[in-house]
Amino acid sequence: MIKQFLFFLAAVFISLSIGAQTPPPGQYTSTNKKAIKYIEEGRGYFEAKKDEQAEKYFKKALEEDPKFVEACLGLASLYQVSDRHEDAVVYLKKAIELNPKFFPNSFYLLAQSQMMLGQYPEAKTNLEAFLKIERINPNTKERAEKLMVNAVFGTEAIKKPFPFNPINVGKGINTEDNEYFPAITADGSEFIFTRGLKVPEMPGYENEDFFSSYRLNSIWQIAQPLREINSMGNEGAPTLSADGSIMFFASCANEFGDYGAQGRQGYGSCDIFYAQKINGRWTKPRNAGSSINTNHWETQPSFSSDGKTLYFIRGIVGRGGIKDQDIYMSTIDNGKFMPAVKISTNVNTPMKEESVFIHPDNQTLYFSSEGHPGMGGLDNYLSKRQPNGEWGPAINLGYPLNSFVDDNSLVVGPDGKIAFFASNRKGGFGGLDIYQFELPESARPEKMTFAKGKVYNAKTKAPLEANFELFDLETGLNLTRSTSGSNGEFFVTLNSNKNYLVNVNKDGYLFYSENFSLKDKVADFEKPFLLDIPLEPIDTGSTVELKNVFFDVNKWELKTESKAELDKLASFLAKNPTLHIELGGHTDNSGDKKFNATLSANRAKAVQDYLITKGKIEEGRLTYHGYADKKPKVPNDSPENKARNRRTEFKVTSK
Repeated sequence: MIKQFLFFLAAVFISLSIGAQTPPPGQYTSTNKKAIKYIEEGRGYFEAKKDEQAEKYFKKALEEDPKFVEACLGLASLYQVSDRHEDAVVYLKKAIELNPKFFPNSFYLLAQSQMMLGQYPEAKTNLEAFLKIERINPNTKERAEKLMVNAVFGTEAIKKPFPFNPINVGKGINTEDNEYFPAITADGSEFIFTRGLKVPEMPGYENEDFFSSYRLNSIWQIAQPLREINSMGNEGAPTLSADGSIMFFASCANEFGDYGAQGRQGYGSCDIFYAQKINGRWTKPRNAGSSINTNHWETQPSFSSDGKTLYFIRGIVGRGGIKDQDIYMSTIDNGKFMPAVKISTNVNTPMKEESVFIHPDNQTLYFSSEGHPGMGGLDNYLSKRQPNGEWGPAINLGYPLNSFVDDNSLVVGPDGKIAFFASNRKGGFGGLDIYQFELPESARPEKMTFAKGKVYNAKTKAPLEANFELFDLETGLNLTRSTSGSNGEFFVTLNSNKNYLVNVNKDGYLFYSENFSLKDKVADFEKPFLLDIPLEPIDTGSTVELKNVFFDVNKWELKTESKAELDKLASFLAKNPTLHIELGGHTDNSGDKKFNATLSANRAKAVQDYLITKGKIEEGRLTYHGYADKKPKVPNDSPENKARNRRTEFKVTSK
């Protein structure tokens, strides 16, 4: 920006003084020699970036000749460079009033300052005047046209503000230091953020460290430092896996290539690192690898709740700093990150993007950008995942969340109602504090809930590390693949309007299956599914209910929703090639007993046939039997109990 304003100021003088070191009086708008002397001295100080002296001499020139247009423009350019836009507006208006044709770019510069002040209608008027001028520099015209889009957008947006009442999240998180870059687990229980700690022996310098706070009775408790991760260097922009067991963050090299902690190696500039929480402690951070990190600038990661995709910002390091900031993504395949790629041009633009955040619904991407229509500078946007998996058009989150200043670093809570951001607004604890506010409906993600619980040995009750998979019952697609921790605990997010299959498995144990029906229902974050999952060691006589095998009433043809469950059963049998099982069909006590016997036997045989033909399991390892209503799980005394008794099971007959 400074170079741009130097160019415009220089253009005022150069247009008058080609071929002369000091233009003769007739080529200025003033004939006052003293005023001309002052304007030349002011210009010299301005180009030397001695702003106080430049301001002094520009004002002296204007005092000598109040109609000296160049002095007005000199002051205006100086004020724009130093973000004193109210003053810049005053002198640009005066320059135009004195001679609107002298420097036509004044209309464009005036509109720029008015945009920085949120004066959208006034900026629009001046841009319209500027764009009507003949023979405008093509590059300046292009910039003005882009600015006009934002001026029009801002003019309409300020007419339709939404209620915006930011609330400080409290003394558990905020202090007199700077707190920013918040992250929150998908169940809303843990909050991690960056705090800038003052270094007494280095005035003006802050060491960026991570702190964590847990919520108790709706109040964030006093945050504690993450000592296993914090270093002598700076850590920033954390993101957590849905269950809080994995953290990704950015760490930057200093001028010596040091990333702040012993053994912390990078590829250059800023890199993304990760750590895992094991038995309540974070492991030593490791570099996320060359599929994500380069010798350029990688930062601001956001990890999807299904554990499959990492989103982040990459900027190209070159002369003049970092440029071409875009949002990238890397998917995980067989436990490894794939080479990162830019996401859709519906999101990325030729301008700057940053502060990417994928909501736990895994359907809504929040980010900030300079390149989409907005209020000016960086605005906050969202994009919704489309049925084909691509990201949809960028939607501006509106006024006053977005304003004429840069707006970014937005994180939306898992309930979709509350969002968090950092601000140095009045009334805080000091410096940047983290605030929360209620999102308008138009800016909210898809509704979601979650399932959480513990996996344990059914016989010893000891916690188990087990594989946890979530499938879409209708499509059979694997939506999430994760593991329970060493404490047996697991966490998985669930979106509205789907029927889910949950499969939990571990070598040496029978698998566990369950289903959640959210089809045609609105997920309620306040009503999660809480599960305790016992896994039975593989043993003769052990039985597993196949809760995701489905038939139509009084029929034995397998419904397509059964495929995911039966494929998991086939996989289980393939991994345990000596196992023999019996497939059992069961009914309730309603209807004709002879028909029920036939129905239950045919349903069990349908499962056997699938395992043989589709699962490639040897027929000799499988038997089937129809039990009708002879082995009820519960009394057949209610519709709910009868539904529980209608089931398909398998029993281990030998191992």
